[in-house]
Amino acid sequence: MSHVMNTYARLPVAFSHGQGSRITDTEGKEYLDGLSGIAVSTLGHAHPKLIAAISAQAGRMLHTSNLYRIREQEQLADRLAALSGMQEIFFCNSGCEANEAAIKLARYYGHKKGIETPTVIVMEKAFHGRTMATLSATGNRKAQAGFEPLVSGFIRVPYNDIEAIKTVAEHNKQIVAVMLEIVQGEGGIHLASIEFQKELREICDANDWLLICDEVQCGMARTGKWFGYQHAGIQPDVATLAKGLGSGVPIGACMAGGKAAGLFGPGNHGSTFGGNPLACTAALTTIDVIEQDGLMDNAEKVGALIRQLFADALKGVVGLVDIRGHGLMIGVELDRPCGELVGKALAAGLLINVTSDKVIRLLPPLTFSEAEACELVGRVVPLIKDFLAG
Repeated sequence: MSHVMNTYARLPVAFSHGQGSRITDTEGKEYLDGLSGIAVSTLGHAHPKLIAAISAQAGRMLHTSNLYRIREQEQLADRLAALSGMQEIFFCNSGCEANEAAIKLARYYGHKKGIETPTVIVMEKAFHGRTMATLSATGNRKAQAGFEPLVSGFIRVPYNDIEAIKTVAEHNKQIVAVMLEIVQGEGGIHLASIEFQKELREICDANDWLLICDEVQCGMARTGKWFGYQHAGIQPDVATLAKGLGSGVPIGACMAGGKAAGLFGPGNHGSTFGGNPLACTAALTTIDVIEQDGLMDNAEKVGALIRQLFADALKGVVGLVDIRGHGLMIGVELDRPCGELVGKALAAGLLINVTSDKVIRLLPPLTFSEAEACELVGRVVPLIKDFLAG
């Protein structure tokens, strides 16, 4: 009997090693990785440049604490600022920590303006984390159940509904920010429209609100641009990162610019492990490889190929609702709960995920090739057809 706390419905498999987009279990069976640790293993498995960089850094220094300057952290902040258009970056260890920092930043911004109860507009079906504040911002009652009372200070509106936000603006003068996932990952791979993003930026400017973009799952070139908001040509005041930033080494970031820059000072926020030399080296190497190997363009090209292959193979199939996505962030929605496909795919040597009950979620490494894309679709399509015909 394992003494690990039972917080996950784990599949009956353990992995020993991987190479590129392939991963091998402890029994020697190989799998094609269509999930990359839920959008974490940006460079696939055992990337030689990442191995060399973190091995060398481990031999130099793992941790000093944020009581001192950290050279690698400063270098990473400069790189991210240049890529994102932001002015300053706070480093932490995960997406929920990054989002927690963003929520604190929004509240601090509101109090600085004299707003008594700073309130953040959030979206239905959103997922921002499992700490008490980020869970309260999340639009998933199943995840929230049993943890009440939730944190106050959030108003929820439908995703992609600009009129709902305008209505809130008219009736609530405590609003300080809007928090948005450019692509809702856990919510079912739903995309915020370009028009919605642009109008939202205008509304935030008109009302002196912060625009917070949660890029935890869709950031770091996964959508074919460094950050999802860049497709619409907008600039948020706050953006959060984690998952793919360190290619498997835990690191998160809360990036601030515009009205949000310069708000926090010493003592306002902190993290013991955040921005340590090892994690920052992993992130710097991830950025280097994405740039040097053209992985941003690869994500756009291979993602489009996967969606087209699915569209061709599933045309006219009864039970298919939609195929959607951005780059290598892909959802295939069916008309019924399909969680059993995860186990069937595992048996077929394939790692996939089902989210929002009915959406097959695919998040391959950014190194995924066109041949692997064809293999992925070739393996998934028969599973879908058999399931829908059953």
